Amino acid sequence: MQNGINDVLSHCPLFGGVKGPHLATLEGMAKWEKVQAGQSVFRQGDPCPGVYIVAEGLVRIYKLSPSGKEHVLHLVSPGQTFAEVAAIGGFNCPANAQAIADSRCLLLPTEPFMRALKTNHQLCLEIMAGMCLWVRSLVGLLEDITLRDALARTARLINTLTAENGAAEVQLPSLKKHIASHLNLTSETLSRTLRRLDEAGVIQSDGQNLRVRDPASLKSIADGLWQD
Repeated sequence: MQNGINDVLSHCPLFGGVKGPHLATLEGMAKWEKVQAGQSVFRQGDPCPGVYIVAEGLVRIYKLSPSGKEHVLHLVSPGQTFAEVAAIGGFNCPANAQAIADSRCLLLPTEPFMRALKTNHQLCLEIMAGMCLWVRSLVGLLEDITLRDALARTARLINTLTAENGAAEVQLPSLKKHIASHLNLTSETLSRTLRRLDEAGVIQSDGQNLRVRDPASLKSIADGLWQD
């Protein structure tokens, strides 16, 4: 199990730059948490338990409007983190977290994690480098929402999934309504967009399963350069 902790930390972008005894410090405080599909990890306003790293499964981070409307902020897949800003900033959880598949997460509890940051200057610097990658990813998400249309956002997501899987055939990692919310689209718009890509011969869509038929066109669409 300890080797599993080392593997998860080493392959996580936030902690990928942490080496040697500093990595051992994080390993020593880490705890495993198993969450079943549909189970809440924490709710908005709860004290932050610490920094979570998804080892297996999928977790959605979402907020609810006063009227009860739900918006998915992030779909956290293996290797990615959540609640890191709340843990480091010392504030309550700003959103809800729920497993949408049976998941196994590594938790770095807030108290020992912050104590390590306060007493280990080099560890702070190594984690700051990882935080820069996290911020760059966040900026990319904001660019998607503000600068790309539905077609480009959907193509970019499919491009990302194929790159992560190293294959032209991928499976959508969640319910379409969650993916649509994450892309700031309605479920109907996402379905129409996938159908449009299918009819154009760029992908072949079969429910949750997708196969990329024309990678060059898909990239052009993701970059906002393609016209059908």
